[in-house]
Amino acid sequence: MKLAKWAYDLAEAMLAESLPDRWAHSQRVYSQALTLVPALGVDAELLAAAAIAHDVGYARDAVDTGQHMIDGARYLRDVVGADPRLCSIVAFHTSSPWEAAELGLSDALGEFGPAEPELVDAITFCDLTSSPTGQVVDPARRLVEVLDRYGPEHVVFRAVSAARPELLNRVERVQQRRAEAAQESVS
Repeated sequence: MKLAKWAYDLAEAMLAESLPDRWAHSQRVYSQALTLVPALGVDAELLAAAAIAHDVGYARDAVDTGQHMIDGARYLRDVVGADPRLCSIVAFHTSSPWEAAELGLSDALGEFGPAEPELVDAITFCDLTSSPTGQVVDPARRLVEVLDRYGPEHVVFRAVSAARPELLNRVERVQQRRAEAAQESVS
């Protein structure tokens, strides 16, 4: 778990003091990623590292475009030289493609593609099952909370509204993979 430890230390340094709720959320996303270890195999540590670092784009030192997924991925790539796959997972997490399209940043997001669907599904599951303050939540309720927090005039509201069916499909695919992995371990 060397990569995950490195990412944990980085995210803690960037978020814990200045954005404590974001840090609590990131810690829960990380713990949710650890529940997927049996389903992810060799990519489990990569997901854990992406999970804890997925929101570093909110940190003042990382803000560039204003789209935290791209900003976080750029910071990880350009400032700390992170693994390209890690940067890609951070860049594409949750509703990033929809938000990037709304903001005219699809080309910037493309710097980190192509996305790896299974890992994007997994990070989205982890993000959507974690509340803004670090509790485990139902993904559908989490999406309602995001929409309520931002309101209809905000780009995040529009992006999440458009992405909602696919985001819930991602969660469902991960739940299925996790159930299959649990069944295989029993067999």
